This record gives sequence, C-alpha cells and structure tokens, in this order.
Amino acid sequence: MVAPMAGGPSTPELAAAGSNAGALGFVAAGYLSAESLAERLTAARRLTAGPVGVNLFVPQPSAALPADIERYARDLSGEAQRYRVSLGEPRFDDDGWAAKLGVVLDLRPQVVSFTFGLPSPGECARLRAAGITTVGTVTTVAEAGAAVSCGVDALVVQGPAAGGHRGTFDPAAPPAGAPLHELLRSVLTETDLPVVAAGGLMTAEDIATVREAGVVAAQLGTAFLLADEAGSTPVHRAALRDPQFTETVVTRAFSGRYARGLRNRFITEHDGQAPLGYPEVHYLTSPVRAASVRSGDPQATNVWAGTGFRAARTAPAADIIGALV
Repeated sequence: MVAPMAGGPSTPELAAAGSNAGALGFVAAGYLSAESLAERLTAARRLTAGPVGVNLFVPQPSAALPADIERYARDLSGEAQRYRVSLGEPRFDDDGWAAKLGVVLDLRPQVVSFTFGLPSPGECARLRAAGITTVGTVTTVAEAGAAVSCGVDALVVQGPAAGGHRGTFDPAAPPAGAPLHELLRSVLTETDLPVVAAGGLMTAEDIATVREAGVVAAQLGTAFLLADEAGSTPVHRAALRDPQFTETVVTRAFSGRYARGLRNRFITEHDGQAPLGYPEVHYLTSPVRAASVRSGDPQATNVWAGTGFRAARTAPAADIIGALV
C-alpha cells in the first residue's frame, strides 16, 4: 500500500501509479476541501482501472490551551519577521469530516482508511453497507481493540518509526511506543482481522520480515516521497538527499501534534516551547512554513520522513514497487 501522505506528496498520479503497479494507492484527504477530494479521487480513477483508497483525518477534541497558543505565537514572532509573513490565525476545525464522508459515500472508493481516530459505529456501518472496505490506523493494542469494536474490516498497525503524524487517537499521548515488531505481535494475537504493517518499512527485506510475522500487506510512505509522481516540494526532495540532515525526530513544533521529520533549525529552536494543540498550531505556523518553502529553505518547514529516509530513491513509482516486491 502506498501510504496516504497529506499536504502534498500524495497526488492522483501517485495513487494511480501505485494501483497500476499492483499495489494500492491512496488519495489523502487531509487538509483538502470536500470538493478537492472529489476532484482528486475522480482524477486518480481516470488514471487507473485498479482499486483506489481514500484516507480521512478523524476529528478529535483539541488539547490546546489558549494561553499556551498565545505564548507560542510570541515565541514565533522572530520567525515571522525572518520570513516576512504574519503568523496564521490559530483555529479549530474538524477537517470537513461530514462533507468528506459524504464524498466517500457518493464516489465509493474501494477502501477508506482513518487516521487520528475512528468513525462512529454507525458511520462505519454505512461505509461497509456501501461496499467500501474500512481500515483503522492504530498505534497501540488498545486502539486496535477500539477499531475492532467499531466494526472496521482491517487494521493498519503503525510503528513509531513512521514519518509524518502519528496516528495515535489521543492527541496528547506521548510519542513513546513499542517497536513495530512487538506491536504487531501483540495485535495479531488479539484479533483475527487482516493486519497491515506500517512505519519505517523501506526495503523488500523489511516487507518480507513483516509478512513473515503474519500481516497481509505493508504500507510505505517515505519510500515514495521521491517518486516521480509524488507531489513532494523541491525543498522536501532536496532535504531528503542533503547530507546535513542526519536524523529524524518526533516533534509537535509545526502542528501541535506529534509527527516525525528531519531535524532542522525550527525544531531545534522551538520544540521545547511548542504546545499541544492540533490543528491550532498547524494554522499558526502555516505561513512561516509556506514562506520557508518558497524561499528554498528547509530550515523552517516540516520535512516529514520516517527513520529510513536515506533508502528513499528517485524513480517512477512502478520501479520502486518493483524493487520492493
């Protein structure tokens, strides 16, 4: 499975290329309007006769405290001056959940997966009744149990080495977690549902290892960040190959929610002061991040990547998949 990567890397072309190569490609709905989601799903379907998935961000209560957000805004005033922008207006929204759910029920992709939480049992039942396979992304055994109770058809078990946002249901949960192999073993003993492994998988050997553990598939995201069809920005692509970036870290500095990316100046200077508060912090830092990208500077934008980012390569998605299988 070509992991859904919201914010740019996932394009209709990447989703279709994955499905055309025998994998399962995804349209990432996060941060899109419902109208844009419909357009991208329709575009992906025009490019492939294979199945296509959609990934939805499930809204969760915010962990933000207004005083903490205001303090962080003051801390970031220097960044705004550096990049000659104004900070964004921190606000809470549900990422258009109801409207995007309506798009999915209307256009009926073969698969819909969920990140940050689960639909209600009623919503899950409606999706399944529409013939859509439902997949819950989980990071703990307890979350897996909740997903099973909700009625999903399958689980994506995400380990801590994954790039981008952790799929953890609780936005305030600390980033520590069991290694993927331990988490898989625990979940596989607790459920008979099909399980997909995700998080830090980059090579054919990685996939073989998790398949031998009993999963039905592997989901990879970082491995496709440099794919020809990916929408990764030039700044993102260059940073992944830049020897000055030597490690990934989990940070809440950019979005107010824990996510893994390349350690850069912004993380080093602001992670210690960054509060919880998604999506408020996401909106607050958005103008700075956009300006950093426009200026070709990787030091003040989120460069999401998993721990195995050095193994990512530039190639058509079909070639990447061919090497993986």
